[in-house]
Amino acid sequence: MNDHHEKRLFILDTNVLMHDPTALFRFKEHDVFLPMVVLEELDHAKKGTSEVARNVRQASRFIDQLIHDKDHGEIARGLPLDHTAGVRPAPTGRLFFQARPLSAPLPPSLPGTTPDNTILATALALQEEQPDTRVTLVSKDINLRIKAAILGIHAEDYYNDQVLEDADLLYSGLSELPPDFWDTHGKDMDAWKAEGRTFYRIRGPLVGQWHPNQCLVLPGEGGFQAIVREIRGPEEAIIEYTEDYTQQRHAVWGVTALNREQNFALNLLLDPEIDFVTLVGVAGSGKTLLALAAGLTLVLEDKRHREIVMTRVTIPVGEDIGFLPGTEEEKMEPWMGALLDNLEVLTQAEEGGEWGRAATQDLLRSKVKIRSLNFMRGRTFLNRYIILDEAQNLTPKQMKTLITRAGPGTKMVCIGNIAQIDTPYLTETTSGLTYVVDHFKDWPHAGHITLMRGERSRLADFASENL
Repeated sequence: MNDHHEKRLFILDTNVLMHDPTALFRFKEHDVFLPMVVLEELDHAKKGTSEVARNVRQASRFIDQLIHDKDHGEIARGLPLDHTAGVRPAPTGRLFFQARPLSAPLPPSLPGTTPDNTILATALALQEEQPDTRVTLVSKDINLRIKAAILGIHAEDYYNDQVLEDADLLYSGLSELPPDFWDTHGKDMDAWKAEGRTFYRIRGPLVGQWHPNQCLVLPGEGGFQAIVREIRGPEEAIIEYTEDYTQQRHAVWGVTALNREQNFALNLLLDPEIDFVTLVGVAGSGKTLLALAAGLTLVLEDKRHREIVMTRVTIPVGEDIGFLPGTEEEKMEPWMGALLDNLEVLTQAEEGGEWGRAATQDLLRSKVKIRSLNFMRGRTFLNRYIILDEAQNLTPKQMKTLITRAGPGTKMVCIGNIAQIDTPYLTETTSGLTYVVDHFKDWPHAGHITLMRGERSRLADFASENL
């Protein structure tokens, strides 16, 4: 790394602004350069209602505010990035546009004027013109970064919106206690029972690392399992002994927990004090099944919510589902295979033969509504139990749009597998699911658990390890 105070110029690729329109303001004291071809590509991408088109229009509005009332000379000298779009600390760099043809000869193996090659040629020309400036091309496109590196242009990915540096640092919701836990945290301990629940007041150094509703586990025989209920101070917390859902007599809508993570998940899902639950885990770890079983119990037995609303990002993300025939329900059916498989598992246990099963399924269908995400905007959901499936494919902004739809009496469960992102611009560290897990971990009415291995057949287990 050269001297930190050297002058830097960042050339932004179109996909950076498509991904985050405030990127213009994220380069602190450094200058930002927009090639003409980027403005051209923004123009092509502005139509429609997709997230990308919205971001592009927002980026264009920012540029318009910066250019407003400026004459040609001022634009050529660089526009101060002072309309900060709420970015703190305010940037002190300038924004430059490509005002004249800039091109350095590209090697003959990169012929033609594709937008990528034009950007590369521009970057090379700027490097030659400003030898004392470090020119960096910023792009989300890995192939463009590879080409840039081959031509000797410094290129970087755009990272500003990362919630965490690394997905492995994501809060797991579960803490394994050391074997000497009771010796170090058990003195002056109070324990009491209320309404059939057992509470402990614990004091000790570990409390400082806990979050509300975190699951605690003492490994070993008859392992002690508890949930942090209240953090009273840096050294004092109240924890509650968890309900044991691994036994058949405590089954939730016919489902029992198969491991400690599933047990904690059911404790969080059925807790009336928790309004927001995130379940993260690999395929087959039981996320959807647990969320549905708990939902049916809360809706049909406890009558705590009016119905279950099940939604997921339809695969043509953000696109209209209009090309499929039928009502919203029917249109969502193809995407909801996983839900229907799970409902089948849940209705199997009922007695009463064919007819009984058909009746149960009709009842369930009347209480489980399938909705497309695109229809959730602008609605407020009262007294619903909302399951948001495939939540890893949402951006933080879409996630916020959805969660703010929840009205009183609504509980929201977000399910996803961070390792399975289908949206081109999201990564494990920028996913909306990672974002909410991180932002909700200190709120007393939210709970999170990372479910471990899939509870599948030995065939599936062998395949996932050996194929």
